[in-house]
Parts: sequence; structure tokens; C-alpha cells
Amino acid sequence: MYEYELHQLRSAELRRQAANERQAREAVREARAARREQARRAAEGEVHSQGPRKHLFARAS
Repeated sequence: MYEYELHQLRSAELRRQAANERQAREAVREARAARREQARRAAEGEVHSQGPRKHLFARAS
């Protein structure tokens, strides 16, 4: 009986550990997705007029 109780305790501990690891992986995945979404939104609103404007055609003299 003692071995069975030890087995049950060990099994429950392994289940808790697996659940914690799944939760940690999910948190990392969600953080990564949030960073990608934030970068995507920043790229959509980005305006490319930070430096001096380059003219497409040479000026006529």
C-alpha cells in the first residue's frame, strides 16, 4: 500500500510540473505574439520621411 501511495504522490507531482511547464510555454508564446503584433502595428504607421527628401528627378538648371 505504501508504494501505491508514493506512486500516487509522484504522479500528482509530475502532473503539476507538466501543467506549470505548459503554462510557462504559453506565456512565452503569448509574449512573443504580442511583440510581433506591436512591431506589425508600428511598421504600418511608420512614415519614411525621417531624412532629407530625395528628389526623383534632377533639377533643371
